[in-house]
Amino acid sequence: MRYGQGLLEEILQRTDLVQLVSRRVKLVRKGRVMWGCCPFHAEKSPSFKVDNERRSYKCFGCGAGGDAFRWLMESEGLSFPEAVSRLAETAGIELPKWSGEDEAREEKKKSLYDVVEAAASYFEHALTTPQGSVARAYLAQRGVDKATAGRFRLGYSPQSRTGLIAHLRGLGIPLDDLVAAGLARPAEADRPARDFFFHRLMFPITDGRGRVIGFGARALDPATKPKYLNTGDTVLFSKGQHLYNLAAARPAALKAGTIILAEGYMDVIALERAGFAHAVAPLGTALTEDQLALIWRLAAEPVLAFDGDEAGRRAASRAAHLALPHLKPGMSLRFAFLPAGEDPDSLIATSGPSAMRQRLEQAAPLIEVLWRELTEDKDFTTPERRAGLEKALMDLVARMGDRSIADHYRRAFRQKLAETFSPAPARRVPVPGAGRPAWRGAPLPAYKRDTLSAAVKNSAMARAGAARLVKETEVMALLAEAPSLVLAHAELVATLPLSEAQLDRLRHELLNLAASGIRLENPGLQHHLERSGLAELVQRLAARRAKAAGAAEQVPDGVSARQGGTADVVEIETRWLAAVAQLRLLADLGAERAKALDRFNREPSEENWRDLQRLVQAAQRQDP
Repeated sequence: MRYGQGLLEEILQRTDLVQLVSRRVKLVRKGRVMWGCCPFHAEKSPSFKVDNERRSYKCFGCGAGGDAFRWLMESEGLSFPEAVSRLAETAGIELPKWSGEDEAREEKKKSLYDVVEAAASYFEHALTTPQGSVARAYLAQRGVDKATAGRFRLGYSPQSRTGLIAHLRGLGIPLDDLVAAGLARPAEADRPARDFFFHRLMFPITDGRGRVIGFGARALDPATKPKYLNTGDTVLFSKGQHLYNLAAARPAALKAGTIILAEGYMDVIALERAGFAHAVAPLGTALTEDQLALIWRLAAEPVLAFDGDEAGRRAASRAAHLALPHLKPGMSLRFAFLPAGEDPDSLIATSGPSAMRQRLEQAAPLIEVLWRELTEDKDFTTPERRAGLEKALMDLVARMGDRSIADHYRRAFRQKLAETFSPAPARRVPVPGAGRPAWRGAPLPAYKRDTLSAAVKNSAMARAGAARLVKETEVMALLAEAPSLVLAHAELVATLPLSEAQLDRLRHELLNLAASGIRLENPGLQHHLERSGLAELVQRLAARRAKAAGAAEQVPDGVSARQGGTADVVEIETRWLAAVAQLRLLADLGAERAKALDRFNREPSEENWRDLQRLVQAAQRQDP
């Protein structure tokens, strides 16, 4: 390693992280730390904390975090050595010299950037010459105008097998450097050195700092194979570690709070022209782990926009499986599937940007893609096949590295299995006059709609509504038992669908205290909440926790039952996350129930009654 750990620690100690971060983020002091809106994802309330004492930053919304070195790597796309060099210079620390071999290798690498940049300029100019007319015609056919070609620095490699070599050699660049940069093939026994690219449309590929490091090239002759060709691996370029258009897309992605991963170069260009500047693409191969890490640095839930064909579905499946071991709370993938036979370029050309925007807004979450892959167009009529499906789903869960993520997926998959394969309840012929229609083809009785609605509201509907209130109370009781969860899951707490006013007030008090930097476990927390008019609620939640735990004695009044107790925060967190998931489901079911009841009141048909009963029973199943 070039730098010892002691040297790195000294650089971090001399770096004012708050000052460094505040160049990009507006920070406000709350307590001993600074807070601001995270630059890595879109948010309205600050969840991004910078702590000079601990020399670290952390976003409680998207999970981004690290030290000053990581900050420069994530915010400016610097490599680790570049980040170390930048901070050492600012701190006035002289870095140790490399060996002669190290220095020679680094100088060689620096010179290759100039070589590749000179090649990019050569290709750009060639596009404007008479020889480049074929490439210009192709671009015009794809709707790419001159201005767009200029923004992406598109070019043309002439049909001459030695045109680039002759041009760069004329600039004094040695042939060995052209070979090292992936621009020329070396001489062989029976043939001289020749250009690596010829008669192709050229797409310059840049690193995170916007420096050209290689090229993608599309054949202009239909008979030429392969259709797309990339620069080979060099000291500057490895196609599995970079993304097309990443440097240009980064500012737009940070502003939009998401990033779009398309399949190809032309898709990215079409998306950019249509107003989606936060688009990138892999370099002619399937998505890699390194590329996945790059897009996760910019967005917690990148959108993968794949073509609407079988190849696009296979690409989505590979990406979904690739992500499983790397999923973290709040970080996942979404998938925008296009109509059959369409790609982003063609969809935008035929239906306009609004059609693409609609597809992006309707992007499916990762769990739906995994479920569809294993269930779509499959026959599960036998118990053995259903058991096979369950095993395949649990195998996916086993590949997930994060325990809490795996637990949530396990529960979600089992719920989907239950909803899909549980036998439908047997039909009952209601007793005449019992307030329910007599189905099985008999005409509907002439019930008064308002009478029936009241009966529904006062019975099953009321019980289903009570289930949500019970679940809300459980969620906030667990949060009161382990209030440190507020800081760990601030964004999730902020979006809880709480309908009870006092519980909502408690939620906001805890969030405000967490944002101010106050330790939620301290003894003064209970008194603060009591002064805020929440004493009765705090006592009620404490009593509920004692009852739920089966305690012989009541838990002392207080926000945290863990003070002096032995409760396991990890176990409480698992229960809390499960309760939150159930609460969200109940809230969704509640909205659907209201609509179903309205439909039944307006048209008391058998179908509308079944819909209403299904939703009521689904809510009751969530009742603890």
